[in-house]
Amino acid sequence: MNLNRYMNLLIPIIAVILGLIFGAIIMLVSGYDPIAGYSALWYGIFGESYYIGETIRQLTPYILTGLAVAFAFRTGLFNIGVEGQVIVGWLAAVWVGVAFELPAIIHIPLAIIAAALAGAFWGFIPGFLKARFKVHEVIVTIMMNYIALHVTNALIRNVMTDNADKSDKIFPTASLRSEFFENITDYSRMHYGIFIALIAAFIMWFLLERTTKGYELRAVGFNHDAAHYSGMNVNRNIILSMVISGAFAGVAGAMEGLGTFEYVSVKGGFTGIGFDGIAVALIGGNAAIGIILAAALFGGLKVGALNMPSEAGVPNELVEIIIALIIFFVASSYFIRWILLRFKKEGK
Repeated sequence: MNLNRYMNLLIPIIAVILGLIFGAIIMLVSGYDPIAGYSALWYGIFGESYYIGETIRQLTPYILTGLAVAFAFRTGLFNIGVEGQVIVGWLAAVWVGVAFELPAIIHIPLAIIAAALAGAFWGFIPGFLKARFKVHEVIVTIMMNYIALHVTNALIRNVMTDNADKSDKIFPTASLRSEFFENITDYSRMHYGIFIALIAAFIMWFLLERTTKGYELRAVGFNHDAAHYSGMNVNRNIILSMVISGAFAGVAGAMEGLGTFEYVSVKGGFTGIGFDGIAVALIGGNAAIGIILAAALFGGLKVGALNMPSEAGVPNELVEIIIALIIFFVASSYFIRWILLRFKKEGK
């Protein structure tokens, strides 16, 4: 195997393994059995058809938020506002699902498009401020998360409902619910959104790797000055990148609103889906196929963790520690790369 060629694949795998090893050490130090803990985690992911369905349901929005973060990364931007874009997309999708009663072939695409547009608009604002006034997108997107949270809560209470904390359920014609998936997964909440997430991953790959516009967006991300001198419109591409990134995140919100819950409620805090998308993008190497695999890892950890307290007595918080360790090792990829290169040199 050519180590240089497969380095980007090896590093995330090694990071995951190291995270699991250190997680086992922490379990031992804390007085828990790591074999029992990981066995319970494994069973909670693959042990029953219901768990498999729930894992796929959980990884669906992770794929989309990972794509949102990765698209911005690939074009030289850091979109920390994915969480807020998910929230506004969720609200927009449910609003369309509640306000209209249309044939499913129209209703579902319309609700998803509304979510994408809401997320895109939420991404447009920091993109415009970055392009026009050189305001750093990290600061703006962080603030936009809080604006999204409180504005959507106000709209739910004062516009969508009569001072209630939860909207009505969407019409069945706007739902991504699948009776077929329910039957084969023992009535899990797995829905048709997984296909939308996979299509979105293909769209990102095709756009960035196989189109002129994708090349231009990546060129702007590599070097603004060089892109400008080559005749590219840097400011327009910055805005477009944030808009597309926000659209992916908005669709992730639609997966929750149209598939998992079928309503929108007042939130006391962030969902965490958008923030987890940052880790998914990092572990996935900002590549479409890598993000799908990383989302599967995160979805499995989230769902499998629910089985650990009852089966092995291990608290759920430990999974968060393992995830944090994995992210730490991915962030330390330079050190892992250095070790691999040293082994390569010594093997010659």
